[in-house]
Amino acid sequence: MTVPDWVQDAIFYQIFPDRFANGNPANDPANVQPWGSAPTVWGFQGGDLPGIIQKFDYLLDLGINAIYLTPIFQATTNHRYNATDYFKIDNKLGTLDDFHALINIAHEHGIRVILDGVFNHCGRGFFAFNDILENQEHSPYLRWFHVSHFPVDAYTWGDARDYLGWWGMKSLPKFNTNFPPVRRYLLDVARYWIEQGADGWRLDVPNEIDDDSFWAEFRHVVKQANPEAYILGEIWTADPRWVGDGHFDGLMNYPVRDAVLRLLFAGTLDIPHFAEKMTGLLGLYPRDNLHAMYVTLGSHDTERLLTKVDNSLEKAKLAYQFIFAYPGAPAIYYGDEIGLMGGKDPECRAAFPWDESRWNHDLRNWLKTLIAERKQRAVLRRGNCECLCMDSANGCLAFARILGDEKLVVVMNAGPEDHPLDIPVGKLGWEDGRVIHNILGKQEFTVEQGNLSVVIPPWSGMWLV
Repeated sequence: MTVPDWVQDAIFYQIFPDRFANGNPANDPANVQPWGSAPTVWGFQGGDLPGIIQKFDYLLDLGINAIYLTPIFQATTNHRYNATDYFKIDNKLGTLDDFHALINIAHEHGIRVILDGVFNHCGRGFFAFNDILENQEHSPYLRWFHVSHFPVDAYTWGDARDYLGWWGMKSLPKFNTNFPPVRRYLLDVARYWIEQGADGWRLDVPNEIDDDSFWAEFRHVVKQANPEAYILGEIWTADPRWVGDGHFDGLMNYPVRDAVLRLLFAGTLDIPHFAEKMTGLLGLYPRDNLHAMYVTLGSHDTERLLTKVDNSLEKAKLAYQFIFAYPGAPAIYYGDEIGLMGGKDPECRAAFPWDESRWNHDLRNWLKTLIAERKQRAVLRRGNCECLCMDSANGCLAFARILGDEKLVVVMNAGPEDHPLDIPVGKLGWEDGRVIHNILGKQEFTVEQGNLSVVIPPWSGMWLV
């Protein structure tokens, strides 16, 4: 197994570059929108790689140790999932020198940086597809895509009919990855950016390249360039097919997000079924891959967390407390830590408000506490997970993380009222009379008759050691 050891210790921060910070106005497009404008699918607000560098102290203060950047290659949109040149940093984001500067400052502080790899499809301006539009059936690049009809029409309204586009979109022609020149090109891209210093790839819709041989070759190329590179697949469902030595180190664990939000907000999942789902996910993957999952509560593709929980600070804090105590690498979507709100794309891609008076400092400080505790305690990063008890009627749950002699008990109350819970801790070796501390608060409890009796406030939790 070649899963990088560092991933289980990672705490990720996802950045949508156009909206994080504008460090060099000179590279802004002529029609740049004012910072903080309502986000749109077409508008640029000037965020760039120099901006990330200039705000690096902010990231260090937060405490994260890994960054996931959404696409940074030359493209015509603010999201850049329609690349036109995979070997070039988008000039609105900066230069290759800026990229190297970002990698250098990150690595100097022990922070890994992974890039977004969009290898299923490209943009209409990509050189091979552009050649088809110019030369039609005479183009030497016909087999790079799935062309079915001439003349190829890529710019009128409507779905793609002359070629395959991602979800039928004319703007996103799908590569023919069975064609050797296409495969060579994409694998060269994968190798090149690892050699430039990137620490891994987050792969966009990789299941739509439904070809095990392609991903086995991709993995070989990436790991050959850097055995410690992290390969992360954007798979929205629980599916062990996609992890292992022939595929990816981990997946974006959206099933965890779904279960947490259904428990805390939607009310469509009770504690027993929540525990069943979480336990089921623990047993679905090999241990190394389980601890290399990317566990997030929000992304550029989802409603923001605070919006999703109806602006409930308590529920947001409990959701984070859970994912920071669950196996895998917890992740924060930029701005969620300060309470930024937003609905589905494009609203979830708003500019980061650098005016601190607009921040939810309570939420950010809570996350700083969770980050610091997770970094300090190996049991939270590397320990096994075992359910201890639950109160089905009142929405309470307790589970343990165990790493040798180090144990930590996680308690949560997913309900609107205070509730007591008797937690059996004798199996953990916690003897009667032992004083147990909630490291997320100031409470102390004493083990009596093999149990720990606690009262949990509504929509909250504890970490007990």
